[in-house]
Amino acid sequence: MADHVLIVDDDTRLSAMLSEYLTGNGFRVTTAAAALEGIAEITRRPPDAVVLDVMLPDIDGFEACRRIRQVSDVPVLMLTAKGEETDRIVGLELGADDYLPKPFNPRELLARLKAILRRRGAPTGGASGLLRFGRLEIDPGSRTVRLDGRACDLTSYQFDLLVALARNAGRTLSRDQLMDMVKGQELEAFDRSIDVHVSRIRAVIETDPKHPRRIVTVRGTGYVFARFQAEDD
Repeated sequence: MADHVLIVDDDTRLSAMLSEYLTGNGFRVTTAAAALEGIAEITRRPPDAVVLDVMLPDIDGFEACRRIRQVSDVPVLMLTAKGEETDRIVGLELGADDYLPKPFNPRELLARLKAILRRRGAPTGGASGLLRFGRLEIDPGSRTVRLDGRACDLTSYQFDLLVALARNAGRTLSRDQLMDMVKGQELEAFDRSIDVHVSRIRAVIETDPKHPRRIVTVRGTGYVFARFQAEDD
């Protein structure tokens, strides 16, 4: 069955254009002109991905994204009107999987949708073996993360980023390397997006996110996933 995409945007002309374009590329599309309408649609008929505009008539896309994350882990691609870095960072911090500044090329939106759907639908790197690091357990097969046996809440992008780091434990990875590993194709991105996602992952898996011991920053280079830490003994 074709993937189902929900477009939440009050620009009816843009929604109609995107709907026609995505339908022509094999997707099923539903549209909503307001955030609350879109959230209700997600609970009633969960889509495979959501395209969410920031500027909406009832509540803004940031608050909508926050509410979506309370009820669903559906991949969210946010549309930012001005393409400002602060808007993109806020969206990522609230749980969006990716962003696209307006105006945009529909082909790029299609590529980004396919990328986040691939990440959601298949184990990263094709391996299904458990990754265990003391109290932390990462299962690429079921796409779950557990700390002390408790499930950790991560977006699809954050899960793949964590797996990329964990599979290269002890090796320093640059932001460019991480973006290549996670996206799997060359798409425009910005360094701060990786920093934001790492910050959210740390908030979930680190005992003290402000003084991380699992995902360590290598100043001027990138990040390294520590194989061992004292608290795992």
